[in-house]
This record gives sequence, structure tokens and C-alpha cells, in this order.
Amino acid sequence: MRTTTPRSFARAARTGLCAAALALLGACGNRNEYHPPPPPPVTVSKPLRGPVTEYLLATGSVAAAQTVDLVARVEGYLRSVNFTDGTLVKAGQLLFVIEPEPYQAKLASYQAQLENAQSEYDRQLRMIKDNATSQANVEKWQSQRDQAAAAVTLAKINLAYTHIVAPFDGRIGRHLVDPGNLVGAMGSTTKLATIEQVNPVYIYFSVNERDVQHIRASALKRGVNITGAAPKVPVYVGLQTEPGYPHEGTLDFASTGLDTGSGTLQARAVFPNPERILLPGMFARLRVPTADPKEELMVPDRVVASDQAGSYVLIVGPDHKVRQQRVEIGTVQDGMRVIRSGLDGATDVVIDGLQNAVPGNLVTPTTQTLTAAASARP
Repeated sequence: MRTTTPRSFARAARTGLCAAALALLGACGNRNEYHPPPPPPVTVSKPLRGPVTEYLLATGSVAAAQTVDLVARVEGYLRSVNFTDGTLVKAGQLLFVIEPEPYQAKLASYQAQLENAQSEYDRQLRMIKDNATSQANVEKWQSQRDQAAAAVTLAKINLAYTHIVAPFDGRIGRHLVDPGNLVGAMGSTTKLATIEQVNPVYIYFSVNERDVQHIRASALKRGVNITGAAPKVPVYVGLQTEPGYPHEGTLDFASTGLDTGSGTLQARAVFPNPERILLPGMFARLRVPTADPKEELMVPDRVVASDQAGSYVLIVGPDHKVRQQRVEIGTVQDGMRVIRSGLDGATDVVIDGLQNAVPGNLVTPTTQTLTAAASARP
């Protein structure tokens, strides 16, 4: 019978441990084998081609189309205020009444004088046919008749001034004089209130000399007469709290020349304002088309970067390498930046994953069809 000694047992254990260690070392060698990571992903797209309209951007202020100070044109005590401060009023609506009785009495007196003078003049005409009066008397009563008629006309005008009505549809401010006060004393005019026409409204803005020359050149190229009245071109406006330019109006006036102090030309546009959204004094942003639409290449404005050398975009070539491409840029339309030069319609422009696009490095591009809506993404 074979027996196992302690020494032989130890040798067997050492042999097993060595075999296990070799197996572990082999396994560790397989896990440490290096595999380079794939190039980072980016999204690329061809530039979008579409119609682009050149716009002049300006700022302006809203003004009432008409503003009238209502004043007392005759002397008297203010009888009544017939409106609520700050409300809309209609043309012809009664606003103020100045005591009319003194002017009614004057009118009645002058009418009586006119009737008397007319009667005497008629009598003188009958008498001169019979040589019972002189031509001088006829002419005297004719003059008195005419003077009385003029006095009646003036009395009617003054009586009409005692009732002050709205000259047009508009919004009236607060009344400045309370009933019971004497107005129009000593032939002076007393301001009673101010009324403004707010539908439509005007927006005044200024155009610098360079833009004026550009607009004139564009108009001449399109055959627009620039020597007559301001052309009826559309003007789009947005307020500070409004996105875009939701209000549309029409250019209706341009100054005859530039202001020598500021070097700008004043222009005006008229806007319908039925909801009274545009109020006099408001600040407004304006966009005015200066040329007919034409086809241009565009990329999202957010992918255009710039440095001291100018503007550029990142592109991906056929070798999947990122390159920096210098471009000449134009205007922005609906979030899309016009590219004047530097790109063609077949260039792959990086539109997403810009943080992964390092010039000279490889990337994994995914192609996407560019649309104007995609440009709005942050």
C-alpha cells in the first residue's frame, strides 16, 4: 500500500497553485488589450436653399395719427363734462357745454335787427320806384341789413362754440377743467382736454445714410419711382414684449432730405390699430423689405461662429475629418443665416454635436435634412 508523505503533498499543492496562477495571468492579458474608442458623433446637413428677402431693421416710436387740444373759444362758465376720462369717443359726440344762454340771447337780438333792417330795406326799394326816397337811403338800409346778417352769422358761430364735440373718433384724456369754472375769459383760450386718434396710428423711425443709399439703389434696380411720394411698401412692427413682427402697416412718408446733425432720414409708416394695441409713445421694432426675394444658401444662425479673422462654420469632409470653413454671412431670416460665399449646396455642415467637432479630428457623422424649423432649436 502506497502512502503520501507530507513532503509529496506540499509538492503537489505548489504545482496546482502555479497552474492556477498561469491561467489567471493568461486571462488578465486578454482583458488589458487596448481598443480605441469610435470617433464622436455629430449631425451634419447640406445648406438649405430658399427665398430670402433683405430687410432694413430699425427702431421707432408710436404716435397718434391726429392730436387735438380741445379749448374754450368763447367766454362763459363750464356747464358740464359729458364723457368719462380716458375713454373712446366718436366723431360728433358732445364733450363739453359752456353756458349757452348769453349767446342765445345775442343771436335772438341780432336776428331781430336783421328782420328790421330787411323790412326797412324792402320798403326803401318800393319807395324809390315812386321817387319817394333817395338812393342814399336805399344803400344805407342795404348796408345795415348786411351788417345785421353778418352779426347773426357770428352769433350762430359763437353759440355753436358753447357745445364742444369730438372732431374725430379717438381716445380722450382727462378733463382739465371742472364744471362751474370760468373758461375763455378775456378772449384767451382755455385748454379743456386732449383727444388723439389711435386707429390708425403712425410710427416714426430714422434711416441712416448708408441704408438710404442701399434702398434707393435697390428701388432703381426694381424700377420703382423714387422721385415721387413714398412707395407703398409693407412695414412690419413688433413691440418689446412681442415675438417677431406681428403688426403690418405701410410706409407713407419719407422726409425730403437727411438731417445734417444726425445723418439720418425720417420716415413714417401707418398701421391699422382696431384693438388699440399700439399706443402713442410706445417703443417699436420695425422690419422693412428692401428688395424682392431671391434664392440664397442658409444654415442655422446658431452654428455660425466668429473670431478675429471673421465668420466660419464647421464642416465634415469625405474622410470624416472636421474642418473650419470661412464664410461671408448675410442677413438672418427666421433663425436662418444667409451665407453669401464660402459654401456650396453639397457641403456637409455640422448642425448638432458642435462640442464634439474639433477641427482636424475624426467624427462619426449622421446626415439630416435641414429645415427652417430645425434652426430654432437652441
